[in-house]
Amino acid sequence: MTDFKIPGITVYRLALYARTLEKLLAEGRDLISSEELARECGVNSAQLRKDLSYFGQFGVRGVGYSVPALLKHIRRILGTDREWFLVLMGAGHLGLALLNYELLPKRGFKFVAAFDVDEQKIGQVINDVYVYHVDQISWVLREHPADIGVIATPAPSAQEAADLLIENGIKGILNFAPVRIKHPPEVIVEHSDLTVLFDKLAFYLKRLD
Repeated sequence: MTDFKIPGITVYRLALYARTLEKLLAEGRDLISSEELARECGVNSAQLRKDLSYFGQFGVRGVGYSVPALLKHIRRILGTDREWFLVLMGAGHLGLALLNYELLPKRGFKFVAAFDVDEQKIGQVINDVYVYHVDQISWVLREHPADIGVIATPAPSAQEAADLLIENGIKGILNFAPVRIKHPPEVIVEHSDLTVLFDKLAFYLKRLD
């Protein structure tokens, strides 16, 4: 089975397993059973074993998983065992928060440039990241190649931002704008509309009334 046929929810849970294993490693844990790891992650042990089985056999029956070894395997599977270079489209409030989010570089995601059209923002340096005018994107990406484009623009500008990223060779896009963007099949796009998450919370909270 190829990675592209792995269910998206499985990839999400792999990231959850990695976060939990990192916490356990920091606490000095060396071994953990599938039942305990599943409980820590809020899933059942059968689901955890099924998720891992897509990628091989891990752990020893009756002993459990080596925490550092399993974390290393999952990082390799996720691709977080290397550094990824990012560019930001939109240096507004959300964009500034992303540039200042200290956990990203610790996890191997490093912004190399930011772009905007607001003359008051162009030329600023935020957490060592320079804000360029969007018209400079082709030159900047030639000088500072990137893997991932992050869109934090207003909704009306999101498609244009995505088109610029794609035209300049970006193959992975994380879109925070509250709109779906069109893209060719060879470009991977993840949408993260925060307003949808609030709507979901409101739905469940209303049913507690």
